[in-house]
Amino acid sequence: MPCPWVEEPMTDHHADRINAAVHSSDAVRSALVASWRRSSALHHLDPSERRQPRRLTDSEFRHAREKVEPLAYAAKGTLDRLYLAVGGVGCCVLLANAEGVPIERRGAHADDATFEDWGLWTGNIWSEQAEGTNGIGTCAVEKRLVTIHRDQHFFSRNTLMSCTTAPIFDHHGNLAAVLDVSSCRADLTEGFLNLIQIAVGDAAKRIEADGFRQSFPYARVVLAPIHESSPSALLAVDKDDLVVGVSNSARIAFGVPQGEAIVPRPASEYFGFAQGASPSLNDAERSALQQALAASGGNISSAARALGISRATLHRKVAKHDL
Repeated sequence: MPCPWVEEPMTDHHADRINAAVHSSDAVRSALVASWRRSSALHHLDPSERRQPRRLTDSEFRHAREKVEPLAYAAKGTLDRLYLAVGGVGCCVLLANAEGVPIERRGAHADDATFEDWGLWTGNIWSEQAEGTNGIGTCAVEKRLVTIHRDQHFFSRNTLMSCTTAPIFDHHGNLAAVLDVSSCRADLTEGFLNLIQIAVGDAAKRIEADGFRQSFPYARVVLAPIHESSPSALLAVDKDDLVVGVSNSARIAFGVPQGEAIVPRPASEYFGFAQGASPSLNDAERSALQQALAASGGNISSAARALGISRATLHRKVAKHDL
């Protein structure tokens, strides 16, 4: 069945409410009113304006998509699963770039006409600068999970939709994309909205983690040893046991600034084993011997071949380190 709603978009009353709020002192206390104020004072938007969202040209859209193609590929499975969870109840799923342009979409055919009429479609611009307060654009500005529910939107024409959006960060800690679930239902309950928030937040973290792994194909990716660790708090460790990548969640935990290049450091420093001491050559040799012996199942001949030394030399080193 097509998406159920009964009201017409709010017009004069909504615009009056927005204009009153942006001239009050509420923006100091309310993140929502602060977004309305940005939309009005910074971007010079009129809440009663009726135009459709601006659309990229075909060439502009191809260029925008190419920039996030690797992440979109990594996100495919998660987008499909998220749509299976929410698509049958009047919701669509959108993956938008950091500029607020949806580049991937999942939606039910019965609801497509509604969402396309509202402009919730690939290639349209949903930045806060262009569309005022909305899930995609406001999430991109505030870089946190947000829900913009119906009359919380800036434009009167957007007050029939509810949007829940979460940020996705790249391996440098910069905003790479946002994940949005938008609903056209007039009867969306608070309980179901809470479930959507949980689903969107979890899916965004999975996409972020998959994108991080994709950025370090030749490194081991391990869960960061932090309290209340999440699936996106990750470290990339190279063959020399140096941390060469830190995900956004792990950056926050370890105090690594967003966008700052990672200086390779021993994994032991992140895992708390080094206790401020630098590893010695003796420690490194012992570690290499342990790993070779473990890989060979304790077979001295195989371990010696792997290390490029003779059996006699390996026997002496094993005795030296009391292995």
